[in-house]
Amino acid sequence: MPLSPNARGALFMVLSTVGFISNDSVTKYISSFMNIGQVMLLRGIIATALIALLAFHRRELTFGREALHPLMLLRSLAEVASTICFLTALTHLPLANASALFHFLPLATTMAAALFLRETVGWRRWLSILAGLIGVLLIVQPGADQFNAFSLLVLASVGFSTLRDLATARAPATVPPIMMSVVTSALVTLAGGFLVVPFGGWTPVEPWHFIFFTMGAILVLTGYQGVILAMRTGELSFVAPFRYVGLVYAFLLGYLIFGEVPNALMFLGSAIVLGSGIYMLYRERVRGGKLAAQATASPGMAPDGL
Repeated sequence: MPLSPNARGALFMVLSTVGFISNDSVTKYISSFMNIGQVMLLRGIIATALIALLAFHRRELTFGREALHPLMLLRSLAEVASTICFLTALTHLPLANASALFHFLPLATTMAAALFLRETVGWRRWLSILAGLIGVLLIVQPGADQFNAFSLLVLASVGFSTLRDLATARAPATVPPIMMSVVTSALVTLAGGFLVVPFGGWTPVEPWHFIFFTMGAILVLTGYQGVILAMRTGELSFVAPFRYVGLVYAFLLGYLIFGEVPNALMFLGSAIVLGSGIYMLYRERVRGGKLAAQATASPGMAPDGL
C-alpha cells in the first residue's frame, strides 16, 4: 500500500535528522585529531562545493542584490557565530547533551518572536517555554558536580540561531533558501580558516581524515535535502515533530560511539524539552501559526553552517 504524503514526509524528516546528528558525531570524532577551526575549514570546503553544485543544478545559484540585504548579512553572521559556539561545545560535551540543549531552539524562537516581533503568544505556549527552561536547567545542572561550562556555549548557539531565525523572518523572501545555505556555508568555512591559529594551529592532515570530512559534508547535504523533501511532501505541522527523533538518536550514538551515559536528570530534562517542543507545535497547529514549526523543521535548525 503506498504511503500517504504525510507518512512520506515524516520518513524524509527522520532521514534528515539522522543525517544531521550523524554529521555531529563525525565532527565530534574528527575534532579529537585537530582543532575545530581546521575541521570547519576542511569540511566546509567540501560542503560548500556540494551545496553550490546542488544550487547550480536547481538553477538557484544566483547572487542578486537581495543577498546583500542587511538582514541577510545579519542572518549569515548569526549563523557563523552559532556554528562556532556549537561545534566548540560539541568537542567537550556528550553528544546527547549538546543535541538536547539545541532542541530548545523552537521555544526560544517563539519567545523572541513574542518579545521582539510582537507576535501573540498565549499563556499555554508561555507555560511550554517555562517548562522548556526548566528542562534546560536539568540538562545543564548548574552547581552540580556534573556541570560543564561548555553547555553555556550551546545556549549561546541557541541565542545566535534565534537571532538568525528572526532575521530570516524579516529578510526578503526572494532569496532561495539553498542560496542562503551556499553563502552561509562559505562564510563558516572562511571563519574556520581564521580560527585555525587561535584554536591551536594547523595539524598535519592524514589522507583518511578526508574520508570523514567528505562523510560529514554528505551527511549535512542529506539532512538538508531530507528536510526540504519533508516540508514539500507532508504538512509542516505533521512532519515537524519527527525532528525530535534526533534526540533519541543522539542518545543512542553517544552511547554506542563515545560510551556516554547521561544521568537521570539529563534524561528528565531532555524529556521535558522534547515534550514542551511537541506541545508547542501542537499549539501552533491549533492557532494556525508557523514560526515555531518552521524553526523546528527548517534546514537552519542544523547548527553546523547549513
